[in-house]
Parts: sequence; C-alpha cells; structure tokens
Amino acid sequence: MKTVVYIGSAEGFEAADEVLGDMARTRHATAQPDPFIKDFSDADALLDASMKVKITDEMVRAARRLKIISCATTGSDHIDRAALDERNIPVCTLKEDPDLLQNLTPAAELSWALLMACARRLPPAIKHVTDGGWNREAFPGIMLNGRRLGLIGCGRIGGWMARYGRAFGMEVVGHDPHLKNWPENIRQVPLNQLMETSDFVSIHVHLTPETEGLVSRKLLERIKPGAVLINTSRGAVVDESALLDGLKSGRIYGAGLDVLTGEPNTRHHALVRYARDHDNLLITPHCGGYSPDAVRLVCKRAAEKIRKALLDGDRL
Repeated sequence: MKTVVYIGSAEGFEAADEVLGDMARTRHATAQPDPFIKDFSDADALLDASMKVKITDEMVRAARRLKIISCATTGSDHIDRAALDERNIPVCTLKEDPDLLQNLTPAAELSWALLMACARRLPPAIKHVTDGGWNREAFPGIMLNGRRLGLIGCGRIGGWMARYGRAFGMEVVGHDPHLKNWPENIRQVPLNQLMETSDFVSIHVHLTPETEGLVSRKLLERIKPGAVLINTSRGAVVDESALLDGLKSGRIYGAGLDVLTGEPNTRHHALVRYARDHDNLLITPHCGGYSPDAVRLVCKRAAEKIRKALLDGDRL
C-alpha cells in the first residue's frame, strides 16, 4: 500500500483520508522539521496544507519513493525545485483550480476584516472598555463611504475585495499588469497613482521574482498620508522596514498584515516587536485561508490529484 504524508489541520486530514483511504495509508505528520523528515523519507506523495515546513532538495533526494507533491494552497514558494525537476516530480497547487478557488472567500474576508479593524481601531477600542474606560472620542473611525480603495492585484481575492468595497460605498481602483479580463467594478490606474490617491491599499499578488519587493520603500514613500495598508499575500512583497518607518512616522495611519517574512519564526520580527506596543499595526498568523469548510474542499481536491498520479504510476 502507498504512503501519503499529510501536513496541515485535522479537517484536511479527514478529507484527504476519505479520498485516499482505499489505496494509501495517509499519515498525519507534525509541522516540526525533524519528525516530518522521518515521515517524508518513505512517502509516495506529500499533501501539504500547511506551508510550515521548508521542503528542501536534500529532503526530496532522500524520499526515493516520492511521486508527487500536491499543495492545498495557491503558493508553493516553500518548496525547492531542483531535485524535483531532476526526477520530473510534479508540484500541484490550487492555481490549477480556478473554478474551485473562485468561491473560496476566507482570505478575502480576513483582508476585509483587517481593513475594517484598522479603520475603526477595533482592538484598542475593545481593550479600552475591558480596562474600564468609556471614551469614544479616543477612537475616531474612518468612514469608508466615499473613500478610495486601491487594489494591488485584481484577481480572485482582489475581485472579492472590490465587491466588498463597492458595497460600502467606496471607489475602487486597481493595478494588475497580468489581468486579461479587467473587472468592470475596478478602475484601472498606474501603480504610483494608486499609492498616491488611495485611502486604503490592499495587496493581493502571488510571490514571484517580479513581485518580490514590489511595494518598495520608494513606493511606500509615495503612499497617501493617512492611508491604511493591508497585506494578506506574502511578506516579501512589501519592504517591511519601510512599512515600519511609515507607521512610526505616522504617514501610514495603520496596517493589517496576515503575512511576514520569515514566518512562522516571527517572535523577534521587527514588526511584531512594534505591534506589541503600538495599536496602529494588526498582525494575524497567516490564517486568511484557514476555514474548516474551505480546508476540507481544497484538501479533497489536492488528494484527488495524488490519487490520479499514484494510479497512473501503477499503470506504467
């Protein structure tokens, strides 16, 4: 019987086992590197719904039976490719499944929640009350109606953000040089103009060599004074040092982040240290795409790809 190693939440493991249970032992591996490496070494397939473990070329070369890696995520930048390419081992991601992705909204919903929380300063306002205060003048909110929302990346998640923004009476502008069918509810503008004129800037791009450092120090210095920045894509898309400087200076009113460079090892990250003592920066633990309902759907699809690959391999 084949062995499939799964890394991720319990809901995803159950969905994967339902698909693979009659043909493979699905082993729920820990996200700690050393125990995971031991499990991975005799795997026929890996279903990665976590992205918490770096998959190195050395690990792949040691996994002599490996036939496929299937990610229940759109990203796969945590996986080295040289050893996989040497053996023609495919890495599948949810980028291959646009129809499935289109109706998965948790990441967009968290992006919007961060935007709202920054606009209304919700965490400090809540803490103020639980500490015994009741001074509403200390927590003025930004009215969204009539404001401009700028989207860097106008694909699936950006499209949902545009819908939410329109529902709140916002003008929505966007920049996306790779989008072929431009959404009717987003006005296309150059990136510099988007930064200079948007009250809220929300980033929704994949991490690629082209987008790494896309929101640079030079670009952040052009952001409209008092704007809010939301990033739920990847930490490396933004110059985090420049973001920190913008928050400290007050030019950036607030930021909501679901991603950081170096995650999950972020205890000593400069932005995390800043957020401990300042209420204009909200950081969540890359949980935007995590919803049990969504996890079951994407892990089932990732498991179906493994099933097909292993069955096709047996027929060779």
